[in-house]
Amino acid sequence: METNAVLDLLGELLAQLKGYATKLPTVVHLASVPSGIKPKPEAVEVFEQALSRFREQSGRSPFKGLQDYLIESLEAFEVGNVLGAVQPLLAILDQIDRMQRDKDIRMSPAEEKRMGEYRAALIKILPGSQPELEGAGRGM
Repeated sequence: METNAVLDLLGELLAQLKGYATKLPTVVHLASVPSGIKPKPEAVEVFEQALSRFREQSGRSPFKGLQDYLIESLEAFEVGNVLGAVQPLLAILDQIDRMQRDKDIRMSPAEEKRMGEYRAALIKILPGSQPELEGAGRGM
């Protein structure tokens, strides 16, 4: 399995998360969890199919160890836990960075750019990534 294929998979998962996150309320009180707001079954199926393809293709590649993170992300996505779905994907990006640093894999500049874009997009999905008071703390 090549790095590009892993990034393609992450792109698919990110698209599903983005689509789901846009349907959530922007502010949710910590004491209440929005039950009943779950991703559409079609979105979960796309996520599952991507995971299945990854399992088939990763075989003995250095990426095989990423499966647990993907399963964790899928399980969180199925129940509508955005934070729980995003964190494992960020961990995958960190792991791929480590693999490149340790020279287990090679990445082209274009692949490095994609990783940066994916990381930025995942961080935007996280709750609390948007400041609630624009310009707060700049004095009166």
